[in-house]
Amino acid sequence: MASTDTLLIYGSYGYTGDLVVQRALGAESGPGAATPEEADGAGESAGVGGIDAEVVLAGRTPERLEEQAVEYDCPARAFTLEHSGAVERNLEGVDAVLNCAGPFVRTADPLVDACLATGTDYLDITGEIDVFESLATRDAEAEGAGATLLPGVGFDVVPTDCLAAHLADALPDATRLAVGFQAAGSVSPGTLRTAVESIGEGGAVRREGRITGVPADYRTPEIDFGRGPTRAVTIPWGDVATAYRSTGVPNVEVYAAVPDRAIGVLRATDRLAPLLAREWVRGALSAIVDRTVIGPDPEERERGAAYVWGEITDGEATYEARLTTPEPYALTALTAVESARRALAGDAPDGYRTPSTAFGADYVTEFAGVERADARPVDAPTALSVGERADGAGDQ
Repeated sequence: MASTDTLLIYGSYGYTGDLVVQRALGAESGPGAATPEEADGAGESAGVGGIDAEVVLAGRTPERLEEQAVEYDCPARAFTLEHSGAVERNLEGVDAVLNCAGPFVRTADPLVDACLATGTDYLDITGEIDVFESLATRDAEAEGAGATLLPGVGFDVVPTDCLAAHLADALPDATRLAVGFQAAGSVSPGTLRTAVESIGEGGAVRREGRITGVPADYRTPEIDFGRGPTRAVTIPWGDVATAYRSTGVPNVEVYAAVPDRAIGVLRATDRLAPLLAREWVRGALSAIVDRTVIGPDPEERERGAAYVWGEITDGEATYEARLTTPEPYALTALTAVESARRALAGDAPDGYRTPSTAFGADYVTEFAGVERADARPVDAPTALSVGERADGAGDQ
């Protein structure tokens, strides 16, 4: 990769975007931060230190960009995504775009359009099923443009996608796959705004290769993510889209650990769906998020961790595997920047890719603070043995 390569980070001044900028510039602290020796090239973990490229800050709000550009001494480009010509002009001289501005269902398509028109690689940190599915349909278009489309290079969905691929390597003829995670701590404003966009829409799983809507509390088994059994619930996480393309397994479910009391809240969102779908309600909730939510502080990111679990079955044999990772936002900064570095280096194939199809099932294990308990056979599935009630919701 030449030092003249340029990475544009859109949404650079958001909570996660700013962490990504710090990582890209080698100015970060916390899990995975470079020691002086590593900064000189002695480190072995992926994502250590800064990126050998010019970093351009970008977003729609000039005032916030200007403040950030002064802080980091970086060039900045302020532009909205409404006009395709303006977006394309702002990608002039850019080799890769890393989109950190959610909800990605609103920002991905205009940036991808511009990237394909200019032959620019596109990456983002989405976990939104619709975004993954939309970009997957543009695989041939991206190959023709000589561009990589690589969404989901943060905690959504690098660890779960890589674990799914690792499990599929252990059981190549599997028919059912489940992955999930347990993570404590606060969330960023952008994450909650994205959640507000989909509140009341229920859940989603993949059945026989097709994404299917299900109740928010579709299945609620107890799962041991690595710290003992805890209640979990199916969620409409990005792996419902990506795991199918990474593994070929036609039936996919994704779980998150939740307190027992949260199950009742999820059921209420299904009942209140017509109200929650109204624009004014979502707008009011988003405004509350903007006023009250900050995101994890440095100590939370330093001390936090996430626990990722997966199981796979072919109807006879069943395997499970686990990961322990840094706190999700800390890991996102690591994986997003390293993924961009590899794209700039030409190490990500053209076309649509998932993290594991771009960099392999072991990709996530290359980062400091990640440990994997490799796939091993178990007597019976945990989540995949849970049945359905007649009303379509999951058994307790």
